[in-house]
Order: sequence, then structure tokens, then C-alpha cells
Amino acid sequence: MGGRTLVALNATKTATATYLPKTPFARQLEEQVDHYFESTGQKRRDVPRMYLKTAIMLAWLALSYLALMFVVTTPWQAVLGALSLGLAMAGVGFNVQHDGGHGAYSDRPWLNQAMALSLDLLGGTAYFWHYKHNVAHHTHPNVEGHDDDINLGILGRVSPYQKWHSLHRFQHLYLWAIYALLALEWQTTGEFRNLISKRHVGSTRVPFPRGRELFIFWAGKAVFFGLAFGFPLWRHSFGQVIGVYVIAAATLGLVLATVFQLAHCSDRAQFRKPLLGGTSVERPWAEHQVETAVDFGRSSRVLCWYLGGLNFQVVHHLFPKICHIHYPALAPIVEQVCAIHGVNYFAFPTARAAFRSHVRWLRIMGRNPAHSPAEESARVAAAI
Repeated sequence: MGGRTLVALNATKTATATYLPKTPFARQLEEQVDHYFESTGQKRRDVPRMYLKTAIMLAWLALSYLALMFVVTTPWQAVLGALSLGLAMAGVGFNVQHDGGHGAYSDRPWLNQAMALSLDLLGGTAYFWHYKHNVAHHTHPNVEGHDDDINLGILGRVSPYQKWHSLHRFQHLYLWAIYALLALEWQTTGEFRNLISKRHVGSTRVPFPRGRELFIFWAGKAVFFGLAFGFPLWRHSFGQVIGVYVIAAATLGLVLATVFQLAHCSDRAQFRKPLLGGTSVERPWAEHQVETAVDFGRSSRVLCWYLGGLNFQVVHHLFPKICHIHYPALAPIVEQVCAIHGVNYFAFPTARAAFRSHVRWLRIMGRNPAHSPAEESARVAAAI
């Protein structure tokens, strides 16, 4: 595991980014992972432990909701119930929806689709998530102009290729509130804006949903708003319902955003931008996936269980169609192959160390860059 390097490239923003041809590194990775499954006899998907985990996560979500509806009687109980609901929603997203959306849950497409649609239950839309996450982010992680997940607009600067504004000097303080508003925004307005006007995510084209997909969109919205507001208003006051909703949504948004940021927006992750007048990031795909992500807290049983393997972000980006239950076993294999080929695989020992790295990166990106992106990249790399 080596130090961080920033690759300074100039850019285009309109065409899908391309990569250099597959290398011996990628071929050996695939061979070693294939050997792991052949030698252990384990299945890549349809893992019994995943079914049990799904039942636990969905039970946690349902019990939190039912407790808020029929059991809680005091404000402090409502706050605890809302926190539990928000954490349960994030847990379902990390584990059930995420594996289903990637086709990593089962060999049966219909079951993957069913698990992916749990996002619609949480107020999102599996259709738009596919283009934003599976296509745009996983194809181009940390590539400016292509990975929409690192695009915070004027509110934040997390890449040296993004424009600096004076308010970014304080982003390490205020961005946490923005993270907390993430779920509330896409639950209430964001997905409707996507339906009306979102036809591109970075360089990825997003077709307008039609037929079955459009029906699922509106059915999902009806179910979510009924569960979030309709049924609760039958038993509780408007103020109580809104208060619980805000706490649960803020918990969900803060947890989701923080986990992503720890894995990609770090002073140990690389950021790239395609060459001016071209589309290539001048790096093979597998090497790029490793270098733009970091792992954290791999020895924590709680994190490994709750985060659905997303603290093994490097393994996930290399093998997104393998159930996350296998990530702890695959990580040493990936790390060993990276060491053989000199590819920089970095893992923070704890979530706290990853958190501190993210804060450092926000502070670095919040400083007024007196240099071009290329010069700033080299200066930051030398300082780390």
C-alpha cells in the first residue's frame, strides 16, 4: 500500500471516457478470484448468509416503522425510533438494494430486480440509480466531468479539477449539513426533477423511462409517500410526522453520503480528467478502479456487516457483480496481486482514520488554488 498520487490530465466533458487495454494485472486478478471460487466451492451469488441478512435488515426496517406508528408515546422515544428507522433504511440500501442493483444478489435477474426496487421503497428510484451509479460512477470513478457522484456543484469542491469558490474555505465544516440533506432532497424533489429534465449524468445518457419503468416510478412514489406521510398522519399530528421524517431522512442521507465520501474523496484516492480533445484517462480500467478508491475498517465486524462490503470499496469496484459477503476473503487476494504489479492499493485501518483523511481532503480542496489543476495536483501529491 503506497502513498497518494494525483494524475494531472486535461479534459473533455462530452464523450464517455475510455481506458488503456487490459494488462497482466487485470488478467491475474480475474484468474486468482476464479481460483478462489473454484477451490472453495462457494457461489458468487445466491449466498444463504445474504438471504438471512436481507431478512434481518428488512425486519429492522419494518419494526422501526411499526414502533413509530403504534408504540412510541414520548418525544425521546420518537427521536430514537426515527434514528433507528434512518439507520435501517441505510442498511437496506447498503446491503439489499446495492447488491440487487449490481446484479450481485442472485443469478436470477428477477430477484436482483426485486432487491434493487427496495430503493423505491426508501424514496429513491432504481431506474435513475442504475445510470448514475452503475454506469456513470462505476465506469468513471473520480473522473471529472463523467462521475456525477463527485459533482457537488458550487457547494463543494472535492476534485482539483473543479472550480474553486471562496465559500469552499469552510466546506469541511458545512458539507456535513449538505450530506444530511441528500436523502431528503431526492425523496421529495430530486427524482421528480430527474424524470422531467435529467437526460445526462455527466457523460452518461439517461433515457426517459417508459412503460413498465415509468409505472414503477409512479408506483414507488405512491408507496413511499403513503408510508412516509399518509399512514402516519392517520395516527399522529402533522408536526410529529414531519419531525420524525426529517430526523430519519437526515440520518439516512448523512450515513449514505459519508460512507461514499470516505471511500472516494480522500487524500489517498486519485482524481483524473481525460486529455484535452480526447476521451482517454490514460490508465487501464482495473488499475484506475484500485487507485480511485480506498478501503477502511476492514477488521471491524460491525462495519463489515452493516456497510454491505462498501468499506471494501476496491474489491467492490473490481468485482461489482460478486455478492459483498465474499469481499473480506477477496481483499487479501486483490491486495497481493496489486503488490506484485506495483498498483497502489490503500486501506485505512479504521473508519476514524478514513474520516480524518476525508476532512483533510476537504480542507485541501477548500484552499484557494494559486496554480493550474496540473500544478496543484503535483503540489498536493508532493505534500502527502
